[in-house]
Amino acid sequence: MASPTQYAPGPAHGADIRKDGEKWTLILTRDLRHPPERVWQALTDPAHLREWAPFEADGKLDAVGATVKLTWSGTGRVSETTVTRADAPRRLDYQDTRWELEPIATGTRLTLWHSIDRRFIAWGAAGWHISFDVLDRLLAGAPIGRIAGDAMKLSGWQRLVAEYAKQLNVAAPDGPNR
Repeated sequence: MASPTQYAPGPAHGADIRKDGEKWTLILTRDLRHPPERVWQALTDPAHLREWAPFEADGKLDAVGATVKLTWSGTGRVSETTVTRADAPRRLDYQDTRWELEPIATGTRLTLWHSIDRRFIAWGAAGWHISFDVLDRLLAGAPIGRIAGDAMKLSGWQRLVAEYAKQLNVAAPDGPNR
């Protein structure tokens, strides 16, 4: 296993935001070099999620009606969610999150739709960017371990947040209580 200390995030890319009334949605797209079935498993299986996602799940997220507790890394915040859509391996919806998987010639185009407080859009984009990098390495057989709880300690964190803030035309938060 490679070390998270050897990891540096690349440049910000593949992000957009949408506003519907007072609701903001962060949309991130990433092309992964793995087939949709493997990506689906990484999105729904607790053992896989524990390796890359910014939360741990106490059950599988692969069936409509499944109720799962999510514990968010670095915050200890626990939320209960119910899967509202599970069309394997194409779409998964739960809580304020929607995943779309599209087969492409080189693997899977993964799109995340995540409702988020406008004040934290740049942080959210940077955090998911890093999680997607960890996911890609995990699926490639070169895991580096979850970084989500320690992402703000990375040397490239502030740069990545600033890049997403500029790309999305939002303010970059100063700290967790802003």
